[in-house]
Amino acid sequence: MQTDFPLFPDQASSFAFQVDALYFGILALCVFFALLVVILVVIFAIKYQRKSDDEVPRQIAGHLGLEIFWTAIPAVLALGVFVWATVLYFHLITPPPNAMEMYVVGKQWMWKLQHPEGKKEINELHVPLGESVRLTMTSEDVLHSFYIPAFRVKKDVVPGRYTNLWFKATQVGSYHLFCAEFCGTEHSRMIGTVHVLEPQDYEAWLTGGTANEPMEVAGERLFEQYACHTCHKMDGTGRGPSLSGLFGKTVALEGGGTALVDEAYIRESILNPSAKVMAGYKPIMPTFKGQISEEGIIQLIAYIKSLKAPELTSME
Repeated sequence: MQTDFPLFPDQASSFAFQVDALYFGILALCVFFALLVVILVVIFAIKYQRKSDDEVPRQIAGHLGLEIFWTAIPAVLALGVFVWATVLYFHLITPPPNAMEMYVVGKQWMWKLQHPEGKKEINELHVPLGESVRLTMTSEDVLHSFYIPAFRVKKDVVPGRYTNLWFKATQVGSYHLFCAEFCGTEHSRMIGTVHVLEPQDYEAWLTGGTANEPMEVAGERLFEQYACHTCHKMDGTGRGPSLSGLFGKTVALEGGGTALVDEAYIRESILNPSAKVMAGYKPIMPTFKGQISEEGIIQLIAYIKSLKAPELTSME
C-alpha cells in the first residue's frame, strides 16, 4: 500500500497484506455485481420499454439453465470468500509457539504495557522487527479495544478475563495505537504509539535506562509477600497443589470435570479460588480480590509459568 495514500495506513505486519487482499477482494466482488445490476437494468429498461399502450410482452415461464447459473455462481463465490476468510482468521488468532510474551492492562484512559524482562511502558510499546509478539491483555475497569491499524490487528480488552492478540512487525517505524471501543469521556485521548526497532536497537533500548525487575522475580516476591508458599509447597506436601510444572497441564477438578491451567485459570484461582478446585484438595484458599492489582496478577502468572517440573533422577 502506498504510504502517501491517506485512506490506508502502512502494511507493517506479516499479515497486513493478506487482510487487505481479502478486503479488496470482497470490495471488487461488490463493485462488479453492483455495476452489473445497474448496467443490466439500464439496458433492459431501454430495450424492453413498451412501444405502445396496446403492446403486451411475451410471457416467459422459466429457464432451468438460467436459474442454475445465477444460483450456482453466487454460491461458489460466497463459499470461496468464506474459506478465504476462515483460513486468514485462524492464522490471525493462532500465534506461533515461540512468540515473545508481553502483557497489556487497559485502564481509563491509558495503556499499561510490560515486557517479560520487567520493562514497563505507558501508552508506548517497543517491539523488535521480525519477531512474533503475543499480547496477553485485560482491563482494570471497562471494556477497551487494542487496535494497531498498520498491523491490521484489533482485539477487545475485557475486564475480568484475558484476551490474546499477536503480530509480527515487518517494517521499522512508529505506528498509531488506539482504543477502538468507547470507554468513557476521555476515550479519544486513549492513544499511544508502537515503535518497531531493529533487533539490536530493541536490545539496547531494553537494557538502557532505569533497571527493571523481571516479571517472574516480581511475581516471586508477591508469592512470598502473600504467603502463597506456605500452602503451595514445591514438594507437593502443602495444603494446596504444587505449582511446579503445572502451567499448561489439564487437571482434574473436585466434583468432576477438568480444566486447563492457563492464564485465565490462574487468575480465577487467585480472585475466586473456590470456583475450580483441583481434585484431592479442599476449598480453603482465601480470595485475594481487591488486594492484588491486575499487574500483580500478571506478575504472579509469569512466576508460576517459570516454575519447571522437578527433573526425575533414575535409580540404578
